Amino acid sequence: MNLDVINRTQLIGDVINLISGTSFVMFGLVALVIAVIRRRASGVLAIFLLGIWTILYGSQRFNDCSLLLSLEPPWMVVGAHVMRAATTYLVLVIAFLTFRELTVGLMRRLLGLLALAAFVIFVFGFGHYLLYGQEDWLIRYNQILATVGLVVLLPFLASPAMQRKYGVLQDRGVLLVGYTVFGLEALAVNLLRPLGYRFYTFIDDLGFAAFILAIGYVAMKGVYTSERRLASIENELAIARQLQFSILPTAAPEVRNLRVAAVYEPMTAVAGDFYEYLQVDDHHAGFLLADVSGHGVPAALIASMIKVAVQSVASSASDPGELLKRLHAILAGQLRGQFVSVAYLWIDSETRIARYAAAGHPPLLWWHASDSTIARVANNGLLFGVPLESDFPMCELSISAGDRFLLYTDGLSEPENSSGEPFGDHCIERIFRDNPSRPAAELSLLLLDAVRSWPPAGTAQQDDITFLLIDVL
Repeated sequence: MNLDVINRTQLIGDVINLISGTSFVMFGLVALVIAVIRRRASGVLAIFLLGIWTILYGSQRFNDCSLLLSLEPPWMVVGAHVMRAATTYLVLVIAFLTFRELTVGLMRRLLGLLALAAFVIFVFGFGHYLLYGQEDWLIRYNQILATVGLVVLLPFLASPAMQRKYGVLQDRGVLLVGYTVFGLEALAVNLLRPLGYRFYTFIDDLGFAAFILAIGYVAMKGVYTSERRLASIENELAIARQLQFSILPTAAPEVRNLRVAAVYEPMTAVAGDFYEYLQVDDHHAGFLLADVSGHGVPAALIASMIKVAVQSVASSASDPGELLKRLHAILAGQLRGQFVSVAYLWIDSETRIARYAAAGHPPLLWWHASDSTIARVANNGLLFGVPLESDFPMCELSISAGDRFLLYTDGLSEPENSSGEPFGDHCIERIFRDNPSRPAAELSLLLLDAVRSWPPAGTAQQDDITFLLIDVL
């Protein structure tokens, strides 16, 4: 286009397009930056989509600027026409997806269907442009779909009852005002333009700006509320973590000829693993380990219940089978669908006798110092929480100086390496064999380092890791 033939009216329109296009693109970029910074917050996807929507709208204004196109080389002009053909259809897809993030239930599904329909129109409309160069082949259907969307949103925004049922909005009134301004502007322009009235594009831009600002305000308010709720939850979890650690033993029992080390590594802030010591005197002590199914707060609450229940059955400390039976009777009506595996080892360091029983727990690993081998002691009854009667058979073991016992939850044995091979008993046995003289405290840290480095680098911990290592001196 020759710059000499651009008239005053067209020049004013181009300047307005440049200003509004730049403003909308900058607003969109700010929204994207906010979405990236606040990516952990619930509802931030609406902010991200709003940024994309606004950038697409702003780019349309650049593509409508004759002055800008006249200054560009031919290949950029072609690119501008391609972008205009794409954004004409694509902007409606993003608009529906943005509103979808502000709704739930039936309204969310309906907006999802409208977004899908808009995407189909985009594919065929833009594809037709690429083949035949016709930009507005399906533009009428696109406008009809946009009108349908406005009609669908009107009762949702106007009715408090529908908003409570289908919305996640923090301030419906602000969005309703923005919608009203945008709707009235669109209605006036669409009615008066066919009658010959001319409007600068800034009239459209003002209506759209009111709408976008209202959506942005509502979405950001939702993100802010979500962040406050998240901060409150994290604070409560920190307190719960402190409370959970407070119910665990603060020191190993002082039993003659025994050295005990404990490792407790929750996967999340709070865990479903639990361990306890039941020391009777200088020669007798019991060691209990439990693993509640699941993770997080529900599992941690049950672990706390086990703490209280164990204290009430401490009189049966020397009889593992009876202790588990009484513990099961106390917890049976409280688990509510949760399952608990439990292992209990009783050691008499004076007579060198150990007794063991378990409920659906991984086997006790018993390292024999005399021949450097590991035995798996698997005296198991049913898991706590299984609605069946169960006995918990007990076995008695004769122990010797140098022997070691390992009570552990499956978080120690189940991590897999890059080949899909679990850490398992064979790795534990190798570590025991290679470090026969290391004290329990050092060996427990070595074992923890080994299981942490077993999965591929960067793999997050998949389960709580808890184990008790007991050396017979």
